[in-house]
Amino acid sequence: MQQQSKSSQEETEMEQHAQKTKLMTSRRSFLGKGLVAGGAGIIGAGLLANGLPVFAEEGKASLTSGDVAILRFLSAAEIIETDLWQQYNELGGIQDSEVPGGSGSPGYVAALTVLDGDMPQYIHDNTEDEFSHFTFINAYLVSKGAEPVNLDKFRTLPSSKATGAQQIGRLTNLMQLTVDTSYWTKYRSRTGNPDFGDTFPPAIPGLLKGQFPAIPRNDNDLKGFKPGNTPTIPAHLQAIANTAGFHFAFIEQGGTSLYPSLAQRVSNPEVLRILLSIGPTETAHFQTWHDKAGNAPALTDPTNGLVFPNLNASPFGGEDFQTNLIMPEPTIFLNRKFPPVSIIRPTETQGAAMGAVKALTNDGLFIGQSKEFFALLNQLAQQADAAQR
Repeated sequence: MQQQSKSSQEETEMEQHAQKTKLMTSRRSFLGKGLVAGGAGIIGAGLLANGLPVFAEEGKASLTSGDVAILRFLSAAEIIETDLWQQYNELGGIQDSEVPGGSGSPGYVAALTVLDGDMPQYIHDNTEDEFSHFTFINAYLVSKGAEPVNLDKFRTLPSSKATGAQQIGRLTNLMQLTVDTSYWTKYRSRTGNPDFGDTFPPAIPGLLKGQFPAIPRNDNDLKGFKPGNTPTIPAHLQAIANTAGFHFAFIEQGGTSLYPSLAQRVSNPEVLRILLSIGPTETAHFQTWHDKAGNAPALTDPTNGLVFPNLNASPFGGEDFQTNLIMPEPTIFLNRKFPPVSIIRPTETQGAAMGAVKALTNDGLFIGQSKEFFALLNQLAQQADAAQR
């Protein structure tokens, strides 16, 4: 009996060791292949080489299916963000080993720097941040034995043909955007909150009435640009840069709300820590871009009639449109009986993930994507929204 018990124990230990070895092999395979997806190889490797404790927390409590679903949706969202920011960086940011790819477009950079002289650096840093977010979340999922997210098969959309852009498949389309700029008035309102069903007018109504490029589609969009200490920037090219400036803030205000909304459904304290640590960086991005968009010059694009008004002049102006009012105004929260408070908005948790998918889809980011892509994105969002604490 003792011999049989000892033999059984040895067999159990051997089986556990085999399973652990198999799992570790799978994880190593992910680290060797999964992190290199979509141009993230250098960044993923860099993070790991610098001591990211990918497997350090394996002994802690396992994740619930809801925690996994939330992390997988956030990973997908960050991969999508990385894809669009990489396109912005290739043409308008700083190209270096931290964010590889592209060679820049002097005309586009000149138009962006009208909004702020540091735009190339900010674009670069935002891009690097998004790379780090999805590679970390995916690595964390793998460390817990969960499936990471890989959207590589959906990288089928065309790149910009403008000089400076890589010619590779993309997840997102930055050349047919319909940008919702209602965040401008939403964050300035003292009486309204989308969590109460309130709606807000857009700062740039024209951006909701068509499909506009936020990056040069080809070198024709750069025609008329003349470099120099005081470069000549055609109105059409400046309109493209203005569209990008308002789009930057649109994208990052979504992440600003998404993390606290989904954090309310998390069960594992460590997963909660991840969301509460990444989320505020999205808020930092939003406030930066919110500020820069306010510097977009008033103009009319002669090629399509898109109007960028002077937001400080009538019929705009006042607190709802004041361009230097970039900190959230106090507003109603939880219950109208409470005094106004400066908050992120919205943070209602019900339907948060599906709301994000709807907003990105309405933005035009996925024009040209397959039905399979939409099905997967909707599935990930529904699973995240179904998570329960």
